[in-house]
This record gives sequence, C-alpha cells and structure tokens, in this order.
Amino acid sequence: MSAQIQSRADKLRSLLNADNEAVLLTDEINVGYFSGFLYSEGAMLITKEKSLLFVDFRYFEAAQKYSSSCEVVLFKQFNRDISEYLKKYMIKNLYIEISDVCIKAFNSLKAEFSSIGFECVTTSLLDDKISEIRSVKDKSECEKILKAQQIAEAAYLEVLNYLKPGVSERKIAVELEYLMKLKGAESVSFDLITITGKKTSLPHGVPSDDIVSEGDFFTMDFGAVFDGYHSDTTRTVAVKSASDEQRRIYDTVLKAQLSALNVIKEGVKCSEVDKAARNIIANDGYGDYFGHSTGHGVGLEIHEAPNVSPKNDLTLKSGMIITDEPGIYLPDKFGVRIEDMLCVTENGCINFVTLPKELIIV
Repeated sequence: MSAQIQSRADKLRSLLNADNEAVLLTDEINVGYFSGFLYSEGAMLITKEKSLLFVDFRYFEAAQKYSSSCEVVLFKQFNRDISEYLKKYMIKNLYIEISDVCIKAFNSLKAEFSSIGFECVTTSLLDDKISEIRSVKDKSECEKILKAQQIAEAAYLEVLNYLKPGVSERKIAVELEYLMKLKGAESVSFDLITITGKKTSLPHGVPSDDIVSEGDFFTMDFGAVFDGYHSDTTRTVAVKSASDEQRRIYDTVLKAQLSALNVIKEGVKCSEVDKAARNIIANDGYGDYFGHSTGHGVGLEIHEAPNVSPKNDLTLKSGMIITDEPGIYLPDKFGVRIEDMLCVTENGCINFVTLPKELIIV
C-alpha cells in the first residue's frame, strides 16, 4: 500500500517544473488520498523530493502509525510552521487548491508567505491534476468500493422485507442505514433517498413520514462507506402491483440504462455514454423528463470526476468508477431511476452491482 501512496504523490510531482516549487494540500480528502492517512484535519506539503504530512497533537500518533509514505510533522501554528519548511527547502512557488481554500484562508496564507518571499500559485492546474489522478482507481481502491457495494446490497435485499403498505419512508431509511452499519459500513454514502408514490418524481426526494400505499413505486438510492470509499446504487420497485404506464416507463428507463452500459469502455467519451441513454428516453417521448446527467464518478467522495454528461467530452480510462443512472420523472405522478456502479475496462466494464434490474413487485 505504501508503494501505491508513493506513486500517487509522484504523479502529482509531475506538476512541479523546478526544485523550488511545491504543492500544498489542505482538502481533508486529498490529504488522505496522497498520504494514506484518511482521518486528519492537517495538510500535506509535496516537494520534488519530499512528502510531509502536517497534523496537530490529536492525530500525531495515529498519523505516524498509518502514514508510512511521508514524514509526519507536528505543527502548533500552521502558517508559521509551514513557512519554516518552505524556507528549509527553498521553495518559491507554492501551488494551492483553489477549490478548497476560502478567500479568508487564502488571504491569510498569501500574506504569510509573501512576507517571506513565497508566491502562491492560484490557477486550476493543481485541482485539475488531482482530479485526473483520483479519477483512475488502483486495485486497493476498487476492492474497497466493491466491499462497500456488497454491504449496501446485502442491506437492501434485507430491507425489502420491510417494504409494504402502511410503512413510512422514514422507517425504511432508518432500517436501511442500520442494516448497512450492522453489516460493516462505517457510514452511509449520503442522506438516503427512500421515497414513495408521487415523490418518486423528485430525483433527490427526502424521506418523511409519508406512508407507502399499494400501487406505489418506491425508489431507494443508497450507498455504504467502507474504509473511506463509497458505493452508490438506485433501484425502483412496485408495491403489490404496477399499472401499464408504470411498467412502460420502467421498461424505457431500463432500456436506456442497458444502452449506456453497452457502450462504456476505455476510449469512449463521457458524452457518448450519456447520449446512448438519453436517445432511448427521447425516442420514447420522455426526453423532457430526464434532466440530470447519466452518471458520475465515485470514490472517496460520492460525486467526483468524471461527470457522465452531455457536455463532457472527457475520454473514459480503465480504472474509472462511474455510475449509470438514467431516469424519467413525471411531475405529480411518479418517477423511475435505475443505477449501477461499474469499473471501466479496456473492452467494456465490470459491474459492481449484482442486484436484479427487472421490475420487482414487493
């Protein structure tokens, strides 16, 4: 694992053009990704030759134990102590994450560093490079995401036993979260979506005390976190019965989902994957009722690069973990979304989701 972490930092070093340049990471997730220590509120300084993890007293002992790929530094006054190391390594240009640092923090850093001759580089170069590196998962990351998925699936299959007329959305959400944690999840990937009836037309509907009724569609968008890594899946089921219209909409979404799944492989543009799903839905007359992207990347965050959208011409690479989740949402009636999570390969993809996709009547 240490070699994998070191490889990540080496990829980031390709951004540095000279020995007097360095990268300062302050985003907690990025610090964890490049240091191997995911549970820190510190920072990481990466020079041409060194990787240093700065933590306060609370995390110092744990960081020394779990971060074998870099030197752990105990800081007391962050800006001052970082500055001392910048002087030690004769750094002049310092790349910082513009998407993480707020204006107040940036002004503080700039004032501190400028007074001793350092320049903060404020372009998107660092953020873009981090996104590029993190978007391709290594073997250990894939294994953790798969484990998170397996936990989530086991909980989902069990919670279907609770789904019946008279139960509340909130009851299902609570049971699903409980079951995932009982089966090994450290947390849920996001606020679970467990919604029924007309609320299924809301892509991000919020569970409430609304009661499940016979003839409802019920949508569950759920995921577990295992060792920092997320899973993400959606299934829509029918309660006791389904109308002809419900079945027709479900079949259209399923065709769209499978169409996207069939074109995913290394070298295909994200926009082409989106188009494969979107064309099916549009051709069936429901194009106006599919308003979100077909998918997104998943990893240490539930939404990360790449975005599988009509406007993204980024080319897929082997090792990317993306979702495939088209949907149709008919206002004040019902909605359907079917979501798998998969790993892009040279010749196709590996689907991490083993749950059935045909319409289930519970």
